[in-house]
Amino acid sequence: MLLMLSTYVCFTFLDTSSKYLVLAGISALIVAWARFVVHVLLVGVFLRGWSEPSRFRANNLPAHILRGAFLFGSTMCNIMALRTLQLAETTSIYFFGPMVITALAGPLLGEWAGWRRWMAILSGFVGVLVITRPGVGVFGIGHLFALGSMLSNSFYVIMTRRMSATETSESLILFSALAPAVLLLPTLPFSLSLPQDAWHWSVLLMLGVFGATGHWLLVQAYRLATTTALAPYPYSQMVWMILSGWIIFHQFPDRWTLVGAAIIVASGLYIIHREHRLRLRNHAALDAETETLAKKL
Repeated sequence: MLLMLSTYVCFTFLDTSSKYLVLAGISALIVAWARFVVHVLLVGVFLRGWSEPSRFRANNLPAHILRGAFLFGSTMCNIMALRTLQLAETTSIYFFGPMVITALAGPLLGEWAGWRRWMAILSGFVGVLVITRPGVGVFGIGHLFALGSMLSNSFYVIMTRRMSATETSESLILFSALAPAVLLLPTLPFSLSLPQDAWHWSVLLMLGVFGATGHWLLVQAYRLATTTALAPYPYSQMVWMILSGWIIFHQFPDRWTLVGAAIIVASGLYIIHREHRLRLRNHAALDAETETLAKKL
């Protein structure tokens, strides 16, 4: 639990620092590239890539590149969204991601959702509409970027699920940052807005530290507890985002954002609860089948 809470504190620092840098006039491409490059370097150092390079071997390099491209798209869209939206707004829309993943898991992974989870997905979509309020002059380019970030991340998660059966954890961690870092290289000559002082350079370099540390803490948390036990804790990021937006940017979400966020969080928690119940039911059915077979034998 403590590791998961710390994970989303790191991710809050990552988003807060990204927003701070782009508002200071630094190119979003530079911000994204620095985040991925430092991540790659830290993975190589802390996982001691030189000792056992076979752990980082890619069995399906094109899939790694596509997965990295989805993470790049999610990161870039999120940075662009942070230019105009509050931290709490982007996070609220991002939390609709698990519901999109549940919907996509049917056609892409064969994991079809039942009608109860579909109702929760529709409820979450209502929460997104409450936050963005299209048609009343609130919906803007920032919301489009936030939705694009959430959707791109959903495909990233789907690919991670599919590739985890054939790829090592080390390769998934490395190539998720290495692929976008390489893909961004051709754009750097056109990214002329660099930090102008030591303070902004230090914040820029810390992006990779926050990202890599957050992913490392996440891996450690899942080693100590089940996915179901940890599933509700990502929503703690909403608290950190609201506090960070208030302290750093003097922004506090309006009532519509809070209501929409509450609807999305409630829908997500219901999906987690429902999937947990289904896993327990399937496990009980398998145990009963095994017991019946044992009696026959």
